[in-house]
Amino acid sequence: MAKKITLAAALTAIASAAPAGNPMVGGAPMYEQKTIVENAVNSADHTTLVAAVKAADLVDTLNSDGPFTVFAPVNAAFAALPEGTVETLLKPENKAMLQKVLTAHVVAGDWSAKQIAEAARSSADGFYHFNAVSGDALSAQVKGNSVYIYDESGNASKITIADVDQSNGVIHVVNSVLVPK
Repeated sequence: MAKKITLAAALTAIASAAPAGNPMVGGAPMYEQKTIVENAVNSADHTTLVAAVKAADLVDTLNSDGPFTVFAPVNAAFAALPEGTVETLLKPENKAMLQKVLTAHVVAGDWSAKQIAEAARSSADGFYHFNAVSGDALSAQVKGNSVYIYDESGNASKITIADVDQSNGVIHVVNSVLVPK
């Protein structure tokens, strides 16, 4: 004889089997079925990044299949750069430089913060060394419960919101701009 299941029990089972979902970023929900760009345009904390991606003609790239891991600096990270830096980078004649800066925040593959942290913890020097799409060297280190990404100059950027899943990869929100040499 079949066992009767109540509607409440079925809904509870479905809810507990569903993934936790993405965190909100910049006051906006992030949808796993949307691309990196489709989600980023809704984040109030990433308007400078979105403007830069558009100016660098990288929208199509970041809308492609990927997968990509993007370390996405917030507006305050861009504002902390020396005065005039963002304005200079956004000029059409500096497009190649802007592309280099932005692609220094992108890694091929879909890397969760846990995977990055495990790679750093298991390395001999406590750092996971990898390359950005730009070709620039990046390193990851775990301090306490936080993961930090270092650029080639040794500047650290903390992952403040990890594992924002996208249809073509993952975004990790970071608190500073990674500057290539």
